[in-house]
Amino acid sequence: MEGGSPDRVSVESGAKKSSISSGGRIQDRKEFLHRFVDSESLTENLRTWYEETAENSTCNEPSFDVPFELIDLQKFDYALGGVPLQQLVRMPSAIYASTSGAAEATAYLALEDFLHASVRGLWEAFWGEDETLPFYVSSVYNSNLRFYQAEKAIAKGRLEGLCATAVMLKNPRHPQGKWDDILELAILRPDIGNLATVEKDCKPSLSILGEALFFALRVLLARSLSRSNIPLSLNSVFVLLVDTQYGGVLKVEGDISKMEMDLNDVYGCAAEWIKNNALITISPIDRIWNKLGNANWGDIGALQVLYATFHSITQYAGMSKNSVEDLAADHSARLQARRIERQLGDSKANGNGLFRFQQHSASPEIVEVHEEESFRLEPDKSMKLEVGSIVLIEDSNWQKGYQINEVLTDGEIPYYIASSVEDPGTTLFLYVGSHPSQLEPAWEDMKLWYQVQRQTKVLGVMKQKGLWSKYLPQLNASGRINHPGQCRRPSSGGNCDLPWCGTPVLVTSPVGRTVADMVRLGQFGTDEAIKCCHDCLSALSAASSAGIRHGDIRPENVIYVNSGVRQPYFVLIGWGHAILEERDRPAMNLHFSSTYALQEGKLCSASDAESLVYMLYFCSGGQMPNLDSVEGALQWRETSWSKRLIQQNLGDISAVLKAFADYVDSLCGTPYPMNYDIWLTRLKRHIPEEDHGKQIDTSS
Repeated sequence: MEGGSPDRVSVESGAKKSSISSGGRIQDRKEFLHRFVDSESLTENLRTWYEETAENSTCNEPSFDVPFELIDLQKFDYALGGVPLQQLVRMPSAIYASTSGAAEATAYLALEDFLHASVRGLWEAFWGEDETLPFYVSSVYNSNLRFYQAEKAIAKGRLEGLCATAVMLKNPRHPQGKWDDILELAILRPDIGNLATVEKDCKPSLSILGEALFFALRVLLARSLSRSNIPLSLNSVFVLLVDTQYGGVLKVEGDISKMEMDLNDVYGCAAEWIKNNALITISPIDRIWNKLGNANWGDIGALQVLYATFHSITQYAGMSKNSVEDLAADHSARLQARRIERQLGDSKANGNGLFRFQQHSASPEIVEVHEEESFRLEPDKSMKLEVGSIVLIEDSNWQKGYQINEVLTDGEIPYYIASSVEDPGTTLFLYVGSHPSQLEPAWEDMKLWYQVQRQTKVLGVMKQKGLWSKYLPQLNASGRINHPGQCRRPSSGGNCDLPWCGTPVLVTSPVGRTVADMVRLGQFGTDEAIKCCHDCLSALSAASSAGIRHGDIRPENVIYVNSGVRQPYFVLIGWGHAILEERDRPAMNLHFSSTYALQEGKLCSASDAESLVYMLYFCSGGQMPNLDSVEGALQWRETSWSKRLIQQNLGDISAVLKAFADYVDSLCGTPYPMNYDIWLTRLKRHIPEEDHGKQIDTSS
């Protein structure tokens, strides 16, 4: 079979860029990749680790975590509502496939077509139909690890030698393909579907896992040697595990530079790197193709694969022009259009097409909920929380009552100021989650999920780690609403039909007015800007000590506390989008998100500080641009930093804020950590004190 040697091309191109100081190390890695060609040898070196992992796993604590949260898949599902996806080559049914060579050949052709349809559909929907598709799909031949179209390999009678299928970047200089051109791999094996019927820890067999890790490591090694200017992430790769009906996603992430390059024991070194340095996550195995060979694009099996492909494309192309959040928000509009199409009402009546099930006497009834402009489910008066309402919150061990004192909104969803019935003098923030009786959750209810359930988890983690700072919110209570009257909750669990039953609630302290309100009232001056910067940095410093980043800094998520305290201070709230683990993703805000967050969907060490600079800039009179796309937001950032517009604006307020902006600019997008201590000290010198006597440092 014709074809170049992708290993040698990748390796030689990598060696050309090596400097004299790193030449030996690059040369070793080049030779390491050249010798790393046998998946079975790697698998054998992983046997002990695999068995130990299996012994330590339980039903509640499986061997590997999952790469995607269900809430993110649901959001992605909404975003795909208007995306055309069509597989033309049908996947052969496992019932008829058995050992048929024709069926196996068709399966490889169908897998290539499925990946092509996925990549094309995602590219056109998120990056734009006008952009030429820069990817193609090819298969990997086992004996020489080169790339061939499955159709050509089958025509030459080499079907049995195909071992994987890859989504690859088009490379005019090397049309035969190179390993560092790979975005994503898929391996087709007959027994993947067996894992779908296993209720407990359903990790792949050692042979499948070893082969998947082998391919992932080859990609990571080749990328580390690449001369390509394409901004591929060097530290993570997705491998799809599929048969003719089922499939799942394996993600491998880690710093390949930490691998020991012993050329006499390449598989032992690779195995040690996997054990000690690699983060491996595996999704549940679920159905992708139905019995007719059509892909179930909207089901969770295909969604997991599509989401992995989306992230793989993002590694190459950066954040998409159309974000997942933007496309997902169109879901409500599609529901409204469907109601008009079915003549269920005009565009102003119940635009989201949602209904609530209510129990009236003995007869169940579907009640339509009318709205004028909102796309959210508005309950009737019996379900509204108003000033004076008493909310009973129960956990497994206690029950507490809270009285609503004030109803607030962050511009999108409501929250409340309340006081404990037992201690009326103490005010608290009370957040109420999405109502569980909704038949289909609206897109806006995801915001409630982040505000209540996710933030409860983050604040709980802070509490468990002993993290405390007066500039961080404190978790006072969390649980579910216990409604008045007799609860008809079934013994098997779940909620009864009465309003509010089981609705999640979060209670935090302290209470204050938001910076957004202060700016609107003209109360955010120079002193407040410096104090806000200091206090928010204190909060970020405390959180970062536990490996937590905020990910959603904006004027609505910073409050000013001045009631019952000698010295007013700011508190950084809204931790629902906080980054606890590598797989977590920050909120996307065109005005306040950091450049790295918009480009990569992740945070670097200075991302929160960069968002803080944007917030101070806008809240201190900086011009708020009209941003309607990620591309426009990135262009504004590039222009503003290069022309020093942000520094100039903050310099008109305070020299220390200008210096802080310069410091953040120097760190943006780099791996270097923030030096919080030095800036907390510098900012504190510029904060006016009412009492100039001995002060107690409360910045930690």
